[in-house]
Amino acid sequence: MAYKPRTIHMNKINPKKLALSKWTAISPVSSRPHKEKHFIVNKVTYDEDGLVTLCVLEAIINKREEPIEWQQLRDSERWAPGWK
Repeated sequence: MAYKPRTIHMNKINPKKLALSKWTAISPVSSRPHKEKHFIVNKVTYDEDGLVTLCVLEAIINKREEPIEWQQLRDSERWAPGWK
């Protein structure tokens, strides 16, 4: 059988449309309280060049906030757009 490299799929994200976008953690991390799974981007700030300087996720289950590098949301093995 021939070797087939694993294809990495990346979520497409427009940084200008991050605010209030919804995300599902593919595998809820046990270190997160209550195994949080659903999140909403509740705060995004931009610099004078329009680049994202801050992105904050809010867990739906308990309203806990967590800053995140917005590029991490592109990883389709960790995040899915919308609530699934």
